[in-house]
Parts: sequence; structure tokens; C-alpha cells
Amino acid sequence: MSDRAHIVALIVAAGKGERAGGDIPKQYRVFRGRTVLAHAIDALAAHPAIDDIRVVIGDGQDQAYRQAIGPRDLPPPIIGGASRQDSVRNGLEAIAASGGADIVLIHDAARPFTPEPVIDRLVDALGGDIGAIPALPVIDSLARIDGASVDRSEFVTIQTPQAFRFETILAAHRNWAGDRPATDDAAIARAAGHSVALVEGDPVLKKITFAEDFAMPSDLSAPSTATVRTGLGYDVHAFAEGDHVWLCGVEIPHDRALAGHSDADVGLHALTDAILGALGEGDIGDHFPPGDPQWKGAPSHRFLAHARDLTAKRNAAIHHVDVTLICEAPRIGPHRAAMRARIAEILAIPEKSVSVKATTTEKLGFTGRGEGIAAQAVATLGDRGG
Repeated sequence: MSDRAHIVALIVAAGKGERAGGDIPKQYRVFRGRTVLAHAIDALAAHPAIDDIRVVIGDGQDQAYRQAIGPRDLPPPIIGGASRQDSVRNGLEAIAASGGADIVLIHDAARPFTPEPVIDRLVDALGGDIGAIPALPVIDSLARIDGASVDRSEFVTIQTPQAFRFETILAAHRNWAGDRPATDDAAIARAAGHSVALVEGDPVLKKITFAEDFAMPSDLSAPSTATVRTGLGYDVHAFAEGDHVWLCGVEIPHDRALAGHSDADVGLHALTDAILGALGEGDIGDHFPPGDPQWKGAPSHRFLAHARDLTAKRNAAIHHVDVTLICEAPRIGPHRAAMRARIAEILAIPEKSVSVKATTTEKLGFTGRGEGIAAQAVATLGDRGG
């Protein structure tokens, strides 16, 4: 899907949650320091692709909802209906009335933790399908009630959030002709003749259903936020003949260029090394040897993208990066906003998570003499979903 797609998460929190026990619905109960609903909201709000979050609540749950979300700044809640399907329909209609969306993620409030990679897989799958849903293979043996064995390889367990093209799932809900409520939104999409892709789910998406689920072991709940990794990067390139330099992914006119085997983007090189360092993956030369002809003149954004992809494979997330450019010229100030935007684009993180600064050495050293440019960078990584 396009990076410009407007994505809204619709959290359905209108149920009574009676099977979980307690005096209040399970979505409003405190679990690991926050209400279940607050966990669900925060997990989705942390993903940079999600633009807005709407919550559907039951009639008369306004006070419980306000207490559950605390200071979180969200649009007014939407009142649900008699069934989950009615509640989702009300939510979709409210989104349509407030301007619509390109993609909607429909999620159960009783699933407090949503790993970022699951959202990534769902959105990516919408390039070829109307909808996408997370699923896990059935692990336990299956049998019918008469004792006959069933081939579990033919079955999966379905989770939320479920992702759909907004206008299509809205129309499918409006045109639903079933004689009983659908089990989930994928069933409604399929009944309308649309294809729905299955993507890999995650055990962390476990739904809180019964009272004992509030004591679920930590390996089935939120990934730990205790692991924080910090990496440092430093790079230097000398000036050579030319008429421009590449700095932090931005081409800047200058009376000289920077010498290097690639495009010599000293900022992106330092940042790539910082991320690799946080991962314990060596340095940029290990991954892109300067003697390898395939990297001659290569754009440095490829190196940074490689570090980003390694981060995702390690189930880590880039929380913040900070680059300092050290030079007498060119002036960095006029280009700093573009640099931050470009780094955020390459790393697929919010621009607010990117810092670019510049300084001089007061005419001291090789940068002070105008012989080249240096850069240092810091990258802070943590576990995904934390």
C-alpha cells in the first residue's frame, strides 16, 4: 500500500466480558499496570502507520471508558449495538461520517498487546487483497465430538486486528444479508465476494476471555521493555573535486564533493554504524566492503535500509536516532528539516524520532581547516511491541 494511505484503528470495546468475571467488563479492568483497553490503545498508537484510533463502547459505559483511558487524547467514543457486528458497523459509519479512511484495522479490546510486525504484515498484504487477517496454526490435536480425528493442518486460529480497505468493508457490512451475526469481519468480507489474505499472527495477540487469563505468563503477554540497546557511529570523509555533497540522504550543492567508494554520505554512514552497533552486527564495512565493486557510487540509503531490515529481523524497533554533522561548510541549517524527513522515511519511523544537529570545531582540526566532514550518531533500539 501507499505510504500516504490513511489508516484508522477501530477498537471494539462494547462487550460485557462476563466470562472473565469481576464487577466490571474485562476491557476496563487493570492488567499489568494499565487497563486492558489502555494497553490495546497504546499498542496500536505506537505504530507509525496508524493515523487515528476510534473506540466503540457499550451504552452506559462512558464513565468506565473515561477512567480506563485516562489522559489519552482520543475522539469521542462510539456507542455500539446489540452484537459485535452491530458495534463494528456503528464504528465504521462513524469513521465514514468523520471523513473516512483508506484502511481500517478492526481490533478486539480484549487483546491488549499487538506486535508491530503483525500490523506491518497486515498492511502489506492489502496490496493484493481486500482484507488481511492474522492467523496461527493449530497446535493441539483436534477431534469431532464423536471422537473422530480431524487433520489440524487444515485449520488455523484467527486473531485481530483484521485489516480491510475501508470503503469495501463498510459496503460489506451495509449489505450483510446473513440470518445471524457473523463470527468476524473477515466472514462479512468473504460473504460479499472479497478475498481475505492470511498473514502470520503472534501468540502475544492472545485474547483475554476468562478470569485466569489475567494471570497469563509473561511470555504470552507484552514483550519486555527492559531491553534497550544503544549504538554509536562515527565516520569521516575528505573533500574532493565536485559540485555537491550527500548528507543524511539529501543532495546539497557545494563547491566540492566528498570522496568515498559509495556516495560518501558521512551522516548516513555514521547512523548505519550506530544501528549495527546496537544490534551487535559489526560495522558498515563488514556488510558493504569498500573493495567490493558493486558498492562503487552506491547510494548510502541502501546501507541504512539494510540496517533497518536487520533490526526488524531481530524483532527490535528503532526508537530514536541522533546525528551530529561536524563541518565548517556547507551550512546544515537550511537542509536539516529535509534531512530529518529523509532519515525518517528510510527508517520508517516518525520524524519526531529523528534528530539532526550540526556543529563546528572552531577552526580546529581537519574539519576546522575545511578538509572534510565528520559525523557521529547515536541509535536507541528496543524490543518491538514494548
